[in-house]
Amino acid sequence: MTHWINSPDTLRERLANPPRTVGLDTEFIRERTYWPQLALVQIALGQDGTAAAADEILLVDACIDGMAATLAPLLTNPDVVKVMHSPSEDLVAFQHACGALPTPLFDTQAAAALAGIGAGMSYQKLVHALTGTELAKGETRSDWLRRPLSPAQLDYAADDVRHLHVLHAQLQATLDASGRSSWLDEDSKRQLAAAADPDPDPWPHLGLRSARFLDADGQHRLLRLLRWRERQARASDRPRGWILDNELAVTLARRNPADRSACDALLDAAPKAPRGLREALWHALTKPLPDEATAPLAKDDESDRKRLRAMQEAVATLAAELQLPEGVLASRRMLEPLLNGAGWAGALAGWRRRLLEPRLAPLLDP
Repeated sequence: MTHWINSPDTLRERLANPPRTVGLDTEFIRERTYWPQLALVQIALGQDGTAAAADEILLVDACIDGMAATLAPLLTNPDVVKVMHSPSEDLVAFQHACGALPTPLFDTQAAAALAGIGAGMSYQKLVHALTGTELAKGETRSDWLRRPLSPAQLDYAADDVRHLHVLHAQLQATLDASGRSSWLDEDSKRQLAAAADPDPDPWPHLGLRSARFLDADGQHRLLRLLRWRERQARASDRPRGWILDNELAVTLARRNPADRSACDALLDAAPKAPRGLREALWHALTKPLPDEATAPLAKDDESDRKRLRAMQEAVATLAAELQLPEGVLASRRMLEPLLNGAGWAGALAGWRRRLLEPRLAPLLDP
């Protein structure tokens, strides 16, 4: 059965004795804000991985005052596994709305990749692959903040968690049999730690492929602009692109306008320029950061490209041996910081380092 929950007291009663495992998902709106606006939380109760046990579903109206705080104890309960599918944005929504994260976490998309079923599989495709059930996709762009929600929205929301217990049971068994459960545990803990970290990425310029075509000074200017944009977006709760889009940021960093009037001319020529923030933007562009001299630089010389290709070939060979998708073992985005001297950090730590270091270490020598 599906239950509409619009009272914190009712939710508290329903979750007084939670099962060992719950399926969890959210619906939120993030089109006009930096932070996701949590609208709905779906909870599939059940504990033995059967369809019958998972059929009691709570649709929690997160717009109700006090609901987020009532959800927090379930999210942080260490005895309840939260089964979610590709939850990175859901984690941000929970952290912002509830001040809590779903711990411990079982990500069915990551589990399917480590089980060799497929990388980046959508929930609909994974449900079909493991259960044969076809799910509708019709409400993916709904306005989840409106009330009342339509019957189609409610059905879609319930379906998003209805099969998570069955997926969890099958995937957990496969990972246990292959000895890869610890890999998923490591990745889940790393994902949760990243979501809990209030500090933004210190080197956002490395995430833009066009940064590699800038010289060191240009990359430093781009870094200044991207950090300023991040602060502005968070403070105003507006999307980053509304503050300053990537293309204009790179243009300003590359052209390095000689004075304020030259900078204003570039802004006037750009349709999406933040004209109301031009003074703050000019200040950000021209004031060096205390740590920019230590910033890693995106590289694009031929020797680096050859080394990166060699690393990717080594990853592909090992991935084939392990029957893993290459991008799951080590994507290009993981390898580039390693090539740039960042070391075995982030996703390359732990089980990936143990597998990859013997193959990649010889290729890292200059």
